[in-house]
Amino acid sequence: MTEHYPQAEQFMASTHEVENQPKPLENYNLYLADKALQQAVEREGASWAYSDLIAFGELAGKKESIELGFQANKYQPELRTHDRYGHRIDQVDFHPSYHQLMTTAIKHGLHASPWSDPKPGAHVARAAKYYLHTQVEASHGCPITMTFAAIPALRHQPGLFEEWAPKITARQYDPRNIPHTEKNAVTIGMAMTEKQGGSDVRRNTTRAYPLTTEGSGHAYELVGHKWFVSAPMCDAFLVLAQTRSGLSCFLVPRWRPDGSKNPIQLQQLKQKMGNAANASSETELRGALGWMVGEEGRGVRTIIEMVATTRYDCMIGSSSGMRQATAQAIHHASNREAFGARLSEQPLMQNLLADLALESEAAMTYMMRVARAMDNQDNEHEKLLSRIATPVGKYWICKRTPNHAYEAMEVIGGSGVMENHIMPRLFRESPVNAIWEGSGNVQCLDILRAIEKQPEVLDAYFAELQRAKGADKRLDQFMIKLKEEFGNSKALQYRARTIADSMAVGLQAALLVQHATPEMADAFCAGRLDVNGGFNYGTLPSGLNCAAIVEKASPAVEQ
Repeated sequence: MTEHYPQAEQFMASTHEVENQPKPLENYNLYLADKALQQAVEREGASWAYSDLIAFGELAGKKESIELGFQANKYQPELRTHDRYGHRIDQVDFHPSYHQLMTTAIKHGLHASPWSDPKPGAHVARAAKYYLHTQVEASHGCPITMTFAAIPALRHQPGLFEEWAPKITARQYDPRNIPHTEKNAVTIGMAMTEKQGGSDVRRNTTRAYPLTTEGSGHAYELVGHKWFVSAPMCDAFLVLAQTRSGLSCFLVPRWRPDGSKNPIQLQQLKQKMGNAANASSETELRGALGWMVGEEGRGVRTIIEMVATTRYDCMIGSSSGMRQATAQAIHHASNREAFGARLSEQPLMQNLLADLALESEAAMTYMMRVARAMDNQDNEHEKLLSRIATPVGKYWICKRTPNHAYEAMEVIGGSGVMENHIMPRLFRESPVNAIWEGSGNVQCLDILRAIEKQPEVLDAYFAELQRAKGADKRLDQFMIKLKEEFGNSKALQYRARTIADSMAVGLQAALLVQHATPEMADAFCAGRLDVNGGFNYGTLPSGLNCAAIVEKASPAVEQ
């Protein structure tokens, strides 16, 4: 006979109350919660955007906005190659949440504001918005970035620029699958990579055949296979193809001027580990109409400005991911107790959180400094600095992001592995930017190529470091050693990663020593300059004010 315990009946309906669990990080202002970003916007010349950024930060932090990111990644794009009657349509269908994210990005000028409203600090303000918006959802940033980067390339062909630029810069989003001639606003993609070459685009086999006259601005038909075309529902693409004079650049629309479908045929959508809300495709060009952009045979030169700009946006995107991961980790640890004390107040956890915050602020500070350089291309120093700092930053910041995301996930623990938390998405997204637009080795080779072709870029780099001379002995010693590295010309390519690591950390340290809090600068120099950031996160040396670093980086949302 089973013994009955009457006092247990009152507990059967509810076994426990949920306690010691943080509420979701939502309904907060992403901009006002980021003290370091606010300081960078002011410092780098976009204080005029303060009110706009506050409003945008409020929008980005709303529960409804954050949910759009979850929905866009849960309901991924689907390819329909043919309609019900067998007609070729090459249509990619997206969840409405994706279109809402695109609408927000374009309405707020993330795709073009420095071009449509050029003024001091325009790139800085745009970078800050992009940084906030991609914390909500990163992968739709791909078509935004390519559209943004198309303008510098199209300037090489004034006629095409005059026709397309007003629609590219318009603050409207029109996802309809119709000819660009029937639209007031368009988005632009790019198609460079082929399976046999990858980053070595000079091995491309896609060919372009002139319809009548050869050369810049004239019409060609392109035949070939592109291995990786991101955002295939863009209205036109900048495409590399071979002509009699070599690799050339073309603008290829999805529809022909007569309203017929251009034969750009989508073979399949790529099944990526991250970047899920964005469609990436394998595409065949079967006589696709396009117009040559820039000088024939100089396609890489024409499109390189676009590539440089997309590489810069990879920097912003990875910095953004670090910031969101840091905010999630600090928010969790500040609202949970373990072993008799709040997690964020325990020494070992403070070490880890401070280290994550260091990496995040250093990445953002570096990225925003490059934004100022982009705003001042008439200044020779700024132009040279952006040339060298872009591949250095793209290499380093993007490469540091995956382990940063993992460590933040580990802070949160089991809940951080669950798909209803943002951390799995941040983790899957974290390797993407390191590979997009040229992997780490490609960036390192570009750094060496820049120095070889234009030695003044290295002078500009060290001039930037020199501004911090005398502020920290560790940094002074680091600069001396780094100069010695360049004095040794032996096996430069073999040592290229070591050099890139040092250049990135050196510039980050110089910027933080000048602009960050003393606690932040001291910790970065102590934790990065001696070991070059090579050890695990959470191994900062003793004697640092980790609590102050964590407090500054906290999103400070009341529970």
